[in-house]
Amino acid sequence: MSDLTLTQQLTELIASKPVTPTDLEHAALLALDTMANALAGRATEPGAILLRWAGESLDTQRQTFLFGALTHILETDDLHRASVVHPGCVVVPAAWGVALREGIRGHAVLKAILWGYEAAIRVGMAVGPTHYRIWHNTATCGPYGSAMAAAALLQLDAPATVHALGNAGAQSSGLWQFMDTGAMTKHLHAGRAAEAGVLAADLARSGFSGPSKILEGAKGWFVATCPDADPAAVTRDPAGPWQLLQTSIKPWPSCRHTHPTIDAALELRHRVAVEAIERIEVETYPAALEVCDRPVPRSDYEAKFSLQHCVAAALAREAVDFAAFAGPAREELAALRERVTVRVAEPYATAYPQAWGSAVTATARDGGRLTVRRTHAKGDPEAAISPVELIAKARMLMAYGGVREPDRLIDAILALSDDAALPDLPLRTD
Repeated sequence: MSDLTLTQQLTELIASKPVTPTDLEHAALLALDTMANALAGRATEPGAILLRWAGESLDTQRQTFLFGALTHILETDDLHRASVVHPGCVVVPAAWGVALREGIRGHAVLKAILWGYEAAIRVGMAVGPTHYRIWHNTATCGPYGSAMAAAALLQLDAPATVHALGNAGAQSSGLWQFMDTGAMTKHLHAGRAAEAGVLAADLARSGFSGPSKILEGAKGWFVATCPDADPAAVTRDPAGPWQLLQTSIKPWPSCRHTHPTIDAALELRHRVAVEAIERIEVETYPAALEVCDRPVPRSDYEAKFSLQHCVAAALAREAVDFAAFAGPAREELAALRERVTVRVAEPYATAYPQAWGSAVTATARDGGRLTVRRTHAKGDPEAAISPVELIAKARMLMAYGGVREPDRLIDAILALSDDAALPDLPLRTD
């Protein structure tokens, strides 16, 4: 048994993993997805509030907070299934902010993003399912990722990196209570998780110490918040692929728990006439119901967390896009939503969180039944979207956010894999 703490072991594991050109290319694609989400987030009501708060000039930590929060508004940022963490909205803004301040170029930034995803996700895979019922994993596990990314860019040695991770974990927080009212708190979660890691790494560079047993200590994080933690997950399968490569890209602007249901319903849409459907049954896993059982969504945001609304939108509308969650669509789909029932079922319950699956069954008025099943959703590594599709998504998001020449910015971000300098990202709409 190792004499090293879990944080020390995690630091060593990440530092020893080889990085290939293909890994850097994947990291550039996910950086593009993240920053396109941030730019699109400017065009929302929460985004406008954040931008007014930000003013004209921000230091690195507050700029990191802003971009992290903006990224997580539209519910189209990436998601890692086994950890239930949205890593991009936390790690990429942290890496970007520190790299701009320090004048660091593409390859080092992408390597830092790989390191940051690995830390946040490995901690996320260790927290256990009970944690997620109260705590928002992106908010609680994210600071470990932002700290690791910042530590990589600041070239902290192993002891200083452990201090950074310890103090990042000490800032870990983020509760699901906001879901009762659809408050904007989820965006705050992402921003604070990104900012916390930068603060922790900056302090570590100055010699500020942190707890090396923040995870497994007698008064540490697992004891405090994770009654069924799996500490071994932090260092399990060290020779496996980077966790960034196991991260899912979201093709639809709703909670990822709704995506396998949307995917199945979209296939049904082409096989049965919606006006002929008498009832719709959704089978899924417990976490999907805990977060997304919302029969009567009262806002765009609640609709994005409603299995009932998402399946109705997929069955009845031409596209599951931003407009599918707005007031007119919610009114249009009200009668169809009433025909939707949702329940936990196998094999989806047992397969979660390694696989996020669902089945949708449509029963016609004449008694005919048709079921479509999904083990994985579009955008998962097993059903990956192509780089061309991801770039098209980024172009759409940037246009939504008011970027005038999205292709130029897209090319500049992807050029990080060629070790290009970071492009400036506009805080304001053009």
